[in-house]
Amino acid sequence: MPHSFGTRARTRHMFAKKFRQHGPTRLSQYFLPVKVGDYVDIFANPSIHKGMPHKHYHGRTGIVFNVTKSAVGVRVNKLVNGRILEKRIHVRIEHIRKSKCQKEIIARKQANEAAKKRAAETGEKADLKRHPKPPKEGYFLAAPGGDGEITTIQPLPFSDLV
Repeated sequence: MPHSFGTRARTRHMFAKKFRQHGPTRLSQYFLPVKVGDYVDIFANPSIHKGMPHKHYHGRTGIVFNVTKSAVGVRVNKLVNGRILEKRIHVRIEHIRKSKCQKEIIARKQANEAAKKRAAETGEKADLKRHPKPPKEGYFLAAPGGDGEITTIQPLPFSDLV
């Protein structure tokens, strides 16, 4: 049972860098192009203490609502006493990553637009709906002997040896 309840309590592994990932932050992190409305993942960089988010927000995804010279404002949902509140926090740029949560949606959107364009050119109707994966097709498994003859195996009759 823990007895310390500080802001960084129980973050031994959360705020530790991964194996062979130690060292200074790459400069590309500071040049990360972030715009208002982008989805970002909040991942606290333990080597930089300034502008670090609270441990609750580590690993959460939010939407950027403000961009300043060294930080970004992020809207994040937080569960408080059974209700979800939208929290607005400012986090330094070192502690965020671009989220990949919209990647599949954007790819599907582009594929749908291409399918619509193709359908308009050919004059046929395009099906843009998502369909569940159908079951696998049935097939016959080739016999290991390779002669194509089916053998029936019968159980041996029970014999009491005692």
